[in-house]
Amino acid sequence: MPYVVTRSCCADASCVLACPVNCIHPAPGEPGFAEAEMLYVDPRACVDCGACATACPVDALKPHTRLTAGERPFLDLNAAYYDDDPHAVRTPLALVPRQRRLSDGELRVAVVGAGPAGLFAADELLKHPGVGVTVLDRLPTPYGLARAGVAPDHQDTKQVTRLFEAIEGQPGFSYRLGVEVGRDLRHEDLLRTHHAVVYAVGAATDRRLGIDGEDLPGSVAATDFVAWYNGHPDHGATTYALDCERAVVVGNGNVALDVARVLTADPAALGRTDIADGALEALRGSRVREVVVLGRRGPAEASFTLPELLALAALDDIDVVVEGWPEGLAEDTSAKTALLAELAARTPVPGRRRIVLRFLATPTRVLGGERVSGLEVARTELRTDADGTVRAVPTGATDVIETSLVLRSVGYRARPVPGLPFDGATGTVPHERGRVEPGVYVAGWIKRGPSGFIGTNKSCAEETVEALLDDFEAGLLTAPAAGTGGADATVATAYADAVGLDGWQAIDRAERAAGALRGRPRVKITDREALLATARQAPPAPRRRLLLPVVRRS
Repeated sequence: MPYVVTRSCCADASCVLACPVNCIHPAPGEPGFAEAEMLYVDPRACVDCGACATACPVDALKPHTRLTAGERPFLDLNAAYYDDDPHAVRTPLALVPRQRRLSDGELRVAVVGAGPAGLFAADELLKHPGVGVTVLDRLPTPYGLARAGVAPDHQDTKQVTRLFEAIEGQPGFSYRLGVEVGRDLRHEDLLRTHHAVVYAVGAATDRRLGIDGEDLPGSVAATDFVAWYNGHPDHGATTYALDCERAVVVGNGNVALDVARVLTADPAALGRTDIADGALEALRGSRVREVVVLGRRGPAEASFTLPELLALAALDDIDVVVEGWPEGLAEDTSAKTALLAELAARTPVPGRRRIVLRFLATPTRVLGGERVSGLEVARTELRTDADGTVRAVPTGATDVIETSLVLRSVGYRARPVPGLPFDGATGTVPHERGRVEPGVYVAGWIKRGPSGFIGTNKSCAEETVEALLDDFEAGLLTAPAAGTGGADATVATAYADAVGLDGWQAIDRAERAAGALRGRPRVKITDREALLATARQAPPAPRRRLLLPVVRRS
């Protein structure tokens, strides 16, 4: 009875470490791990111990006898991986880094960004006794895209926050949330009061299409739409007109599929998730019945992952329609194209909401006057260059898709970090192994660009922290200014109203308690001032008793 990985897992490799027979691959350090869509269990080597399922923070592993109908394709998917790559040589894993022993408080590090990359960086640092880590974020809440980016119908993926709760509980960890570098503090302030600063600020903006009409009302960034339905405080007062029967998503990555699913989902089902109240109310009144997901190239080049497509295909209340199949493309080119061909052959059910995966269509112009009324697209065909590059070439034919809602989902992009160099072409901070210069480091998307999965940030953080600790041991880090104690007057002022761990836990308790009353995981507080007010209701942290040496008098 082999265990099976059943979705795009978090890839933090907890299951790999737990497996006693090394049957889960690709593993950290193996080719392809950083780019893998998911991990796979070898059904021939699995001994059915269940250790992987216990270790997995997002419940992605199940015994094959407990798979639902929608999950059964993952059994073949896991097995097929080993048909292509048997991993005949399985060397024992050695993933535990060399522990550096320091005196208590000897190394103080500020981590800017409380998302997965920042918290994994804090975790790697705190594996070494004597390190103190302060995690800052401009928002009053942590967890980044794990809280404000993962779709509400993926509650199992959101369970990765249990890992973050364990990190928060480690000695030497502290939060300063609601503090923005560049507004409340300068880069130089953090350097003056810490040995090192790690920036893990992610990629907060979207890539633009660069076409006429892109700024019309009704043409919006999918990143903003995702933040809205996930209760991001920057978007708590945002509204979207869902008064059309068709929406169009430009781009066909995983985020595009998330947006399409949320727009077509049964509001009753969404009402059992942690979706923001304002978004839920808007979706209850939505007239959207169809979402067209556009891709410039063909099915074989689609950006969404196979696990996400399998999950989409398993929906029993939504029709998934495929349009724009390239002439001459074999249906069995890959597992992804085979599944798309199977979806294309399905007969739609009248009256159902539907998601249309349309290929070979490039947006050329957003149409409309006071608001969006349509999207003009150019039909394309695929051509292969001499070097094997597949390009989408316009055929000269165009179509107009009637809609009043266009969402661009063509990628995230980072903003420059005040005080750091920035490569505008890649949207990253130049670095070597995460080192910008001794004392300044980067991790996550600001380091490598918007790629990978939640767990990819773990191996990324490991590399950065190794570089930081190497610099510390080599004497390349400047000690905090004498007498600052980690917080001089400027920093103390910036931290005066910051949300600490106790404040975040008060917010977390309040949201969960409100959710319990309504049969939901939580009801998110989406207003910044309300978040801060809730944090201030936290009970004061218990005072630590100062133990003095006993002096015996003769």
